Amino acid sequence: MSLQPVVPVAQEYPKLKELGEDQVNKWKAWFDSRLDNAIEATEHQDLDLKDLNNNNKNPNNNKDDFKSVLKSAPIVAAKTIQDDTKKKYELLQKQVETLQTDVMQTQARYQKELEKLERENRELRQQYLILKSNRKTPGKKIKKSLIDMYSEVLDELSGYDTSYSTADHLPRVVVIGDQSSGKTSVLESIARARIFPRGKGPYHVAQFRDSEREFDLTKEHDLADLRREIELRMRASVRGGKTVSNEVISMTVKGPGLQRMVLIDLPGIIASMTVDMAADTKDSIYQMTKHYISNPNAIILCIQDGSVDAERSNVTELVSQIDPLGKRTLFVLTKVDLAEELADPNRIRKILSGKLFPMKALGYYAVVTGRGRKDDSIESIRNYEEEFFKNSKLFHRKGVIMPHQVTTRNLSMAISDRFWKMVRETIEQQADAFKATRFNLETEWKNNFPRLRESGRDELFEKAKAKKWEEVLANKLWDKLSNYVFENVYLPAAQSDNFNTMVDITLRQWADQVLPAKSVESGWETLQSQFIDLIEKSKKYPEHDNIFDMLKMAVIDEAMKRHSWEDKAMDMLRIIQLNTLEDRFVSDKHEWDQAVKFFETSVKTKLAQTEETMLEMMGPSMWSRTLHWTYLSKDQQKRRSVKGELDKLLAHDDHHSPTLSFDELTTIRKNLQRSQVDVDTDYIRQTWYHIYRRHFFKHALQKANECRKAYYLYHQQGADCVVNCNDIVLFWRIQQVMKVTGNALRQQVINREARRLDKEIKEVLDELSDDKEKKEHLLTGKRVSLAEEISKCFKNY
Repeated sequence: MSLQPVVPVAQEYPKLKELGEDQVNKWKAWFDSRLDNAIEATEHQDLDLKDLNNNNKNPNNNKDDFKSVLKSAPIVAAKTIQDDTKKKYELLQKQVETLQTDVMQTQARYQKELEKLERENRELRQQYLILKSNRKTPGKKIKKSLIDMYSEVLDELSGYDTSYSTADHLPRVVVIGDQSSGKTSVLESIARARIFPRGKGPYHVAQFRDSEREFDLTKEHDLADLRREIELRMRASVRGGKTVSNEVISMTVKGPGLQRMVLIDLPGIIASMTVDMAADTKDSIYQMTKHYISNPNAIILCIQDGSVDAERSNVTELVSQIDPLGKRTLFVLTKVDLAEELADPNRIRKILSGKLFPMKALGYYAVVTGRGRKDDSIESIRNYEEEFFKNSKLFHRKGVIMPHQVTTRNLSMAISDRFWKMVRETIEQQADAFKATRFNLETEWKNNFPRLRESGRDELFEKAKAKKWEEVLANKLWDKLSNYVFENVYLPAAQSDNFNTMVDITLRQWADQVLPAKSVESGWETLQSQFIDLIEKSKKYPEHDNIFDMLKMAVIDEAMKRHSWEDKAMDMLRIIQLNTLEDRFVSDKHEWDQAVKFFETSVKTKLAQTEETMLEMMGPSMWSRTLHWTYLSKDQQKRRSVKGELDKLLAHDDHHSPTLSFDELTTIRKNLQRSQVDVDTDYIRQTWYHIYRRHFFKHALQKANECRKAYYLYHQQGADCVVNCNDIVLFWRIQQVMKVTGNALRQQVINREARRLDKEIKEVLDELSDDKEKKEHLLTGKRVSLAEEISKCFKNY
């Protein structure tokens, strides 16, 4: 009975099913309870009515009336409850839909933020890796082992002096053998990790010299990455259709129980070539092998496959030619487990005793480096090797083969002992030879390039890349600073009795208060102008689309308004500038010449500006007036009259002070009054200011010409030099502080500010992507509107 009202509601409103079966069951129970309560109330009323009918005179009629009431009451109550529930369902449905919409919008917003953070994380990681790779001085020095230092020496020398190959004359272990003789397996057994094929090693890591990543040899994933990296480096080293390369791929393997040595794995010597090899592959491998083992300090590890006939070996003859006495050769017989089954035991004994091959060696060793299974680990192979030699009939007999001649462990210890013995014997000699070579090269550099710094290709490339920025920054800086330098530093100091004291005080105040702010302002204006110039140049390209011009300019304007230089940059610049200005001695002739040139150029610029101002005040010359048919104004005629009197004064006293005395002003006024020219003292002082500036700048140019050849005199006598060149020293200090400031600003622009500006541009674009009105305002034209109409029609279709 209680289920009947629920079923029609669920069928009438199928959206209730979307809310979930649990929620519907809860509402169903609630509705059933309400309905049962209503029925119980009706039944209670029925009992009361029955008592009332017993006292009624017409019990039959009243009974029929009340029965009709009882029949209709549950139906009315059920309909009322159903209407209320229906309204509540609709209200809850609207709330659920609203919440779902909010959740979707929030998820979309968070997804955008997540993508943005991921991009920034990638960029920051790249910057961190670049900074970490370029970091030369670590914060904490860790004591390196002897093998680490020796390996670094080999890596540093691997590309030095390719004709002499200094690195190849240092001790190392060279592994040679025929193709598929087991060279790589021997190396892996020594390193205790299957670096090239597969497998794992106990707590061992491998690392390339030029990379920070360490490959954990206990993890199959890292081993796969390591093998892939080796393959990529090997493929990159062979170009132009070649099969082999002389380029060395350096890798360090570290772990417990590993002997310390430097091993070189060479390609196996081949007897014949396949069609997919380069034509010179066989000869290249032979020459490479011969080159490495010809090093008198190289230990030759000659690998021979014990499962094949000795007469098929291609390496024993080569080794006997290079090391006929066998003073630095170790012979290794591999796959002896197969050799015991297939070969003659007496033949193996002759090989390991050195009586079969014509070559001689320091020691003869037999090893087992595999069982032919690709999935075998190094540990299982070593256990198999130990078990084999323990139970072997051939190798276990006393007096036939010595115990120290078997197992990879004994071989590794023998190689390590011989290697470090040779290192001790030769490293000092090689260090002295390298020191002498370095001295010769430095002497050659000083004689050929006496004024240039020793800069390699990487440094020159970085310098060339930054040259454009430094030139633009230097020009912008001087435009900002030149007026202050002349008006507040140079001219007041030149007019004082103690030039150097005045300069030091003024420069200190300038660098502490004004200079950092002006420098940051110059850097920001330079970044802004370069970015706008880049946008303007892009408009001239043939593929330029002008439909985006309004959008670009709006984004740039908004990003420029938001961008502000980092606060800590100003403090860093202040420290650098103060330290640079403390230096008062020019120690290089080239820098002296550059300072003289900078001083002359700056003074000539100021002189040209002063003469231009005087031309406006005095008017054109007689020749120019005649040529262009022009006349002097009354003020210009007065100025010329005053100028004539002031020129007489400067001709009489070439070192006149920058101010006119009262007597001089009175004399000039009286002289002008005799010529019917009436002017006041302020008029005379105003004219004197420009005339004296021109006189001072011309005198400064003469001083620069005198100081051009006085560097060696200045270098010997210093501040007491008979030729006063304090002006040149001042401008040298200004030039130096501009150089370091430009360099610092360039680094800030490239490393920080350009990326911050790029980030702000992306933020502006993200905001515009959600603003429909701005997009309609910025992207306009017939092309856009027509495309929008087509899109709408396509959606409706």
